[in-house]
Amino acid sequence: MASYLEISNISKSYGPKVLFENIGFNINEGDKIALIAPNGTGKTSLMKILAGKDKSDSGGRIMFLRDVRIAFLEQEYDFDPEKEIFRQVMDGSRQYTEGLDLEHLWEYERRVKEFLTDFKLGDGSRKMKELSGGEVKRVALTQMLASEADFFIMDEPTNHLDIDAIEYLESFLSRSRCTLFMVTHDRYFLDRVCNTVMEMERGNIYIYKGNYQNFLEKREERIANWNAETDKVRNILRRELEWIHATPCARTGKAKYRIDAFHELKERAGQSIQSRQLDLGDMSDRGARRLGTKIIDCTDLSFHYDGNCYLDHFSYKFQRGEKVGIVGANGAGKTTFINLLLEGNRWGGEMSGSIERGESLKIGYYRQEGMVFDEDQTVLETVNDSYLLGRFLFPHDMYNSKVGSLSGGEKRRLYLLTILREQPNMLVLDEPTNDLDIVTLNVLEEYLKEFKGSLIIVSHDRHFLDRLVDHLFVFCGNGVVKDFIGNYSEYRSFIKDYRKEQAAAAKELSVRGEGKTKTEKVRRLSWKEQREMESLEAEIEALNAEKASLEESLSSGTLGTEELMKASERIGEVIRLCDEKEMRWLELSEIGQ
Repeated sequence: MASYLEISNISKSYGPKVLFENIGFNINEGDKIALIAPNGTGKTSLMKILAGKDKSDSGGRIMFLRDVRIAFLEQEYDFDPEKEIFRQVMDGSRQYTEGLDLEHLWEYERRVKEFLTDFKLGDGSRKMKELSGGEVKRVALTQMLASEADFFIMDEPTNHLDIDAIEYLESFLSRSRCTLFMVTHDRYFLDRVCNTVMEMERGNIYIYKGNYQNFLEKREERIANWNAETDKVRNILRRELEWIHATPCARTGKAKYRIDAFHELKERAGQSIQSRQLDLGDMSDRGARRLGTKIIDCTDLSFHYDGNCYLDHFSYKFQRGEKVGIVGANGAGKTTFINLLLEGNRWGGEMSGSIERGESLKIGYYRQEGMVFDEDQTVLETVNDSYLLGRFLFPHDMYNSKVGSLSGGEKRRLYLLTILREQPNMLVLDEPTNDLDIVTLNVLEEYLKEFKGSLIIVSHDRHFLDRLVDHLFVFCGNGVVKDFIGNYSEYRSFIKDYRKEQAAAAKELSVRGEGKTKTEKVRRLSWKEQREMESLEAEIEALNAEKASLEESLSSGTLGTEELMKASERIGEVIRLCDEKEMRWLELSEIGQ
């Protein structure tokens, strides 16, 4: 593969804090690279330098070896709140549309509209100020993907996206021939999209060809080899230490290079690397010991607000020690549900039913929007618990750092610690993985796996859910909440198998002419609902057939670049439409039972 980019000797510091120094690497055509490093080590700064948004302190060299078009997805966007979505995307794409003739400009606009549809943003007529955080993220993605740039640089592309949008983006990028350099905490996304993992640690760059699982294995091998070499160095150091402590007369007879070598050995001997395994002790069950038998009881709970139904006759008794995941599309009512559980009806909406909380319940609530810190306080003043700070990767030399100097991910980690130090017996986490690096996520997962209290997680991070939850509340929209026993991957597998079974059953009934059971099933449906259900069955079958055809075309190797791009875009849209129609079919089928 041809080299796109050569980087050498670039550095970045903020005040006395050195993020990276004199690093270098190459990016080749077709590389899809995920950059992994702890929060605060300069991931975003490195990406801005590559995208031309910032400069290296040391100068260095950043050389593109041919004319490469770059598109950069930042975490924060400078959008005009008064602009309509479509106009915002087009105005933000002027560097790509400038000089296009009318025919190619129309083609560009068509592409933008297709992405807006795929990301469920309608015709793009709404104003930016009317959008949720997840919708704003989808606008930014539309602007980037529509550019058809050669080189995508993406900073946390899955933050604030619901799972459907993540899976669509995942499908698009895995099929795209683009070259990609990104930072992400979503390990499934990384595993399925990237072919290379780049690790930045202690100012060094390590390259691992392959996916995330290969990275984990090779990293452990590297750490083991490094520490083995460090042990050898320490043995040599002990002998040199005896010599350096000898009489001054003895030292004067030795070469200066040996004295210099001694100091190099001393520095190298202190550079062992830890795999950062978490030793929890009894931290995870301190609060849980005080938890009674009654947690939270919901009885016939309904909630309507501003003409929308978010809960419809929901009943459930939360149990001691259970771990519940909450999933669903943006706007389906997940955060509203959490706020009702913990704070009651404070919005003035229409609520019926009851919520009863146990007397011994002590809740730790991690809000999606985070918390406001005193920026002038130190880390240790904010969380006065050196044990927790150490376990969650705040080293001693950071204890006196001002909170205002921390990165966004480090502030998120600190916010989490302010909650854990209170020793709650029920943890409620609303999108806890946003802005956290993979190292921190692994530590957090280990903590939560051992947590003895009750746990509720609202998340779009599929790996996080798979590792932690016992069952899911699936928010389907219009107040419908389904309880699924199992993790997220098991849920998706169930949906796929269910679709196959229903398709096979429908086919068998059609062949035998035995439509009596089906007729009985939909007898209680209205005429309009019955016709809708029949239409949905036909549409789902047609979409599945189209999906199979597109998959065959994509794997044939006969499509040109433009045809390949169109097929990739269409299969994402087909998958989305099939999911929507299948969910509606499930709702109607339950009515007829």
